[in-house]
Amino acid sequence: MKYVLDTNVILAYLRKHSIWDLIELQLGIFETETDVYIPAVVLGELRSIAVQNKWGINKRRELEIFAKEFIVIDFITEETINSYADIDAFSQGRLEEKSLTGSSRNMGKNDLRIAATASVLNAILITTDKDFQHLHTQFLKVAYFDLNKK
Repeated sequence: MKYVLDTNVILAYLRKHSIWDLIELQLGIFETETDVYIPAVVLGELRSIAVQNKWGINKRRELEIFAKEFIVIDFITEETINSYADIDAFSQGRLEEKSLTGSSRNMGKNDLRIAATASVLNAILITTDKDFQHLHTQFLKVAYFDLNKK
């Protein structure tokens, strides 16, 4: 299996939230046949959170050690750029090839990059963010985990 981790999933791990145990149990994140990717933009978001919230050296080190367990995607391909454009247009209800059910959705630019990366890798996006739900089965598979459920 291939997975892409969203920022909030890594935060759940760092905060020792019980949802991480559920994710690991259900998806087998650390199994040998599993490839787990972290888009560079996710690391950027996490490092920004670390600065803004004045994380200590130990928590920052834990983030870096965690990130080294997986494959960091730190490049953008032409295919990723095209996927970004299609996902953004679809989210606005303006992609001719695919119809958006319901009203348009404004996605953050980093979320668009994360979704495009997962789409191109043909990976399941693991998230606790409902903002990706409209993309499920249209461009990628989304594994949504609710932080409020135990």
